[in-house]
Amino acid sequence: MTASERDKMAAGEWYSCLVDELEALRMTARVAVHRHNTMPPVERGTMAPALRALFGAVADDVFIEAPFHCSYGINIHLGARVYLNAGCTILDSGRVTIGAGAMLGPNVQIYCAEHHRDAVLRGQGLEVAKPVTIGADVWIGGGAILLGGVTIGEGAIVGAGSVVTKDVAAGAVVAGNPARPLRRRTT
Repeated sequence: MTASERDKMAAGEWYSCLVDELEALRMTARVAVHRHNTMPPVERGTMAPALRALFGAVADDVFIEAPFHCSYGINIHLGARVYLNAGCTILDSGRVTIGAGAMLGPNVQIYCAEHHRDAVLRGQGLEVAKPVTIGADVWIGGGAILLGGVTIGEGAIVGAGSVVTKDVAAGAVVAGNPARPLRRRTT
């Protein structure tokens, strides 16, 4: 039996993002995101119910500021006390796991999709989804970009405006484009 494009996406294989099934999932996410972003804060609370229902897993005490954007939502897994500041974007074609106590500054962007390098295949919507894992108690500074396939170790700090292209060790402090270690924290 041939795997669906959604199955290929989940398996980290090349898939076409231009199929109806994936477009329907993205539309569901757009509706949930719109509700979150337009709901009055006193009604929304920490997160709009439609957005909470969309995610793969989300702890009760997660707080997501508006505006927020995601591609699918179903691949996002958020631990306890996670905080996403205004303007965060998670393009979650791959699994995105954010550990307990992690904080993402404003306009942090997480990109799981890697488009095909061949122009013809790219034009046909071929891409591959790579997971992003953020450990517990990580701080991602505002405007940072995390590319697919990276893991940020527990307690690490990513400086504002950094572009993370490789794994970051637990407790490390990185900054720059591409992000590089600055120093190891001792406490």
